[in-house]
Amino acid sequence: MIYRFRIILDNDTDQDVFRDLEIRETDSLEDLHNAIAQSFGFDGLEMASFYISDDDWNQGEEISMFDVSEGEDKIRLMSETAINDVVHEMQTKLIYIYDFLSMWTFFVELAEIVDEAEGADYPNLMFVHGQIPDEAPEKSFEAEDFEDYNEFDDDLDIDDYSNLDFDENWN
Repeated sequence: MIYRFRIILDNDTDQDVFRDLEIRETDSLEDLHNAIAQSFGFDGLEMASFYISDDDWNQGEEISMFDVSEGEDKIRLMSETAINDVVHEMQTKLIYIYDFLSMWTFFVELAEIVDEAEGADYPNLMFVHGQIPDEAPEKSFEAEDFEDYNEFDDDLDIDDYSNLDFDENWN
């Protein structure tokens, strides 16, 4: 089967920038990464990661290009993860971040699943809309984004050692 994705640049400008791609469901996320990078005019040499996302575009598990965990928790790698292992009819959204210095951020959504067309080459860039800016859009965080956030809102009294789950005289 062929997955049709819409990849939208997360930007704060009035211009929409997106690409529609077709790719085999059994291709790897590394193949999808390469197709996205090429379709937006990147060389594909910068670090990138996919993040599994829920319907509200909350960032979940990371799937990275390389394992930089230094032997701690093993992470999933793009080259070892088939697209259909993380994207399907019930899980249609990914966040893709390219170049961690510039933080190009894209919303990747499965739009349609179709049969493979005879004689077609995949991945296939189907549609291009908008020009990518020269620099990654800056992420701005407004005060109201954090107005309900309280770093001390955890119901713990740091002066009450009897309720903490450790031995204060451990050494």
